[in-house]
Amino acid sequence: MASRSCIVKIISFLLVFAISGTILQNSLAWPPRDDESPSKNGDTSDAATIFKPLLLPSTGATRSASRSLSSSCQIQGLDDRVLKVYMYDLPAEFHFGMLDAAISGGSWPRNISSLPRYPGGLYQQHSPEYWLTADLLSSADPSSRKSPCSAVRVADPATADIFFVPFFSSLSYNRYCRTGHRFQGGRGCVENDRLEKRLVEFLRGQELWRRNGGVDHVIVMHHPNSLMVARSLLKEAMFVVADFGRFSRAVANMRKDIVAPYKHVIPSFARDATTFESRETLLFFQGAIVRKEGGIIRQKLYEILKDSPGVHFVTGNTQKDGIRSATAGMRNAKFCLHLAGDTPSSNRLFDAIASHCVPVIISDEIELPFEDELDYSQFCVFVESDKALRKGFVVRALERIGRDEWTRKWAMLKSVERHFEYQHPSLPEDAVHMTWRGIAKRVPALKSTAHKIHRYDRH
Repeated sequence: MASRSCIVKIISFLLVFAISGTILQNSLAWPPRDDESPSKNGDTSDAATIFKPLLLPSTGATRSASRSLSSSCQIQGLDDRVLKVYMYDLPAEFHFGMLDAAISGGSWPRNISSLPRYPGGLYQQHSPEYWLTADLLSSADPSSRKSPCSAVRVADPATADIFFVPFFSSLSYNRYCRTGHRFQGGRGCVENDRLEKRLVEFLRGQELWRRNGGVDHVIVMHHPNSLMVARSLLKEAMFVVADFGRFSRAVANMRKDIVAPYKHVIPSFARDATTFESRETLLFFQGAIVRKEGGIIRQKLYEILKDSPGVHFVTGNTQKDGIRSATAGMRNAKFCLHLAGDTPSSNRLFDAIASHCVPVIISDEIELPFEDELDYSQFCVFVESDKALRKGFVVRALERIGRDEWTRKWAMLKSVERHFEYQHPSLPEDAVHMTWRGIAKRVPALKSTAHKIHRYDRH
């Protein structure tokens, strides 16, 4: 009996081993071979095989979506949320062709690792369009990046969460509307308007746009004067903006759109060893003082603050000498003033962050990037406009902030500055990553809106 029992146990063990081997072999074969589950992309990369079903909703099957991911972006862990983006192949004149006339034979530059540079100076402050587009291109190019992706470009629209429109609208405005290319009478800009009209015709002719009315499309409109012709015609799309100062609520609003930071003009303060005592200026501001609309407060505050002890409040320009002096001034100041100008925001806030100069924000209507994740009160000082206009109020408020509190804010600035850095290739938690993450948070609402659109479709 004992020997029979041993034989039964041996046979049972062999059966379990054989079944386990079959399960293990099948698991190692994931995803299925092309002949088992056809895919439009045909991507059987290692990254695709280890990536679990995406946490974001997908219009396609899980297997197809997993296989559409780029192998060039390193997957840091199974809990990563990666946004799947279908990017239109617009002609080069809509994007990199504005930077390099030689890019004319196809949609994209041949060497993704060495893209044409975006213009410097103040032009670069409205450049999120460039960095987001470059990030998508490099997500599918193993030679151009090894860093993780927060968004990947997919070739199959059925697997996409959102649809990205690579139009450099801010660059188009700066290039064609600030250089004399205008209609008679100064109304509009010939080439810029032509591109915007072509873009509207193109998108409205796409089945992907018509399917959901454009609500799942993303267009960068960062310069407040960009997309003037097209914005009201494409208002259903999600816009990436600097703020909402020059847009009607029907065109742009916090419900559907994303606020992205300006790219700072002042260089980053890499080796900042300053202290509360070594920063001798109490409050620094250098820039245009006479502004229109909401910027009227600048002139009033100038009259109040210009002669206050410890305050540097002067007009300045954006040429090299102006940037150089502003850099030195911000790095020597405890606090840097951010005032509403023609719009509620400006790159001066992000110059202050890059300089580790605690921002003093006097702009009641400002909307800040990534504020759902970042508590700006930890590294900024906010003052209501009506209080700021009381003589002596701002200076007294800042003088009450002692060494310990200022040092905490200064240290926090150094810890959050990475969130406001645009770079290519992008790095985790930088401005590119954070902007994609903000867009990804809108995806569930987009899906809900799209489903409601089709409630009464008749088949």
